[in-house]
Amino acid sequence: MISSQMLKGTLEGCVLAIIGKGEAYGYEISEQLGEYGFGKVAEGTIYPLLLRLEKNQFIQATFRESEVGPRRKYYSITQEGKKEFKRFLESYMELSGAVSRLLDDVKGDLINE
Repeated sequence: MISSQMLKGTLEGCVLAIIGKGEAYGYEISEQLGEYGFGKVAEGTIYPLLLRLEKNQFIQATFRESEVGPRRKYYSITQEGKKEFKRFLESYMELSGAVSRLLDDVKGDLINE
């Protein structure tokens, strides 16, 4: 299971990636995160994050009628959101590379003790 502290720093970029694939509503985003191995991401995490992304104009929302139940708020990525995702991806790849280099260098020593 991914720790909440590790997840916290990357979740916004991952949500932008999911919305960038196509419009999605909150529960659907949470389900997709689960399918990718993020585990159960609580509504109390997803919805404030979506509001923050919307406030920063990285995503926009549209209400649509649902076939079952009340209207749903669908999110789509904006041009500014695509730029933000690109920044996230570059930063994440740099961080990921640095962590991989460090762990590759020390894991044998630490595991074999």
